Amino acid sequence: MTPYIHKVNYYETDKMGITHHSNYIRFLEEARIDFLSQIGYPFDKIEAEGIVSPVIRVEYNFRKTTTFADEISIETKIEKLSAAKLTFGYTLTCKGEVCGTGKSEHCFLNLEGRPIIVEREKPEFFAALQNML
Repeated sequence: MTPYIHKVNYYETDKMGITHHSNYIRFLEEARIDFLSQIGYPFDKIEAEGIVSPVIRVEYNFRKTTTFADEISIETKIEKLSAAKLTFGYTLTCKGEVCGTGKSEHCFLNLEGRPIIVEREKPEFFAALQNML
């Protein structure tokens, strides 16, 4: 799995020139979308198949600051998978050092917002996720 690379934009920094803390959650989302695309399930395909997967919990642990033009490498992995929930883990590195770690937990819903058992409703998608454990 190829890590996702995010280059910090100027507008993502604060007055001190440091990447504003609120952006890291967006970086995790970018990496998650890239991860799903790499396993053959880009968001548009998942949604076209009638599945949405909202975030129900997210956390981020800061270890080192990043600044404008830094390239952040984000390794994404599946930490937990059940028929109804999915947890991603993230490790962010910059200049060879871990600058942060994160997790996001998701459930599976149909387009009407009702919970679904993805293992039963979309077994191919579930199998693709399971292969990444």
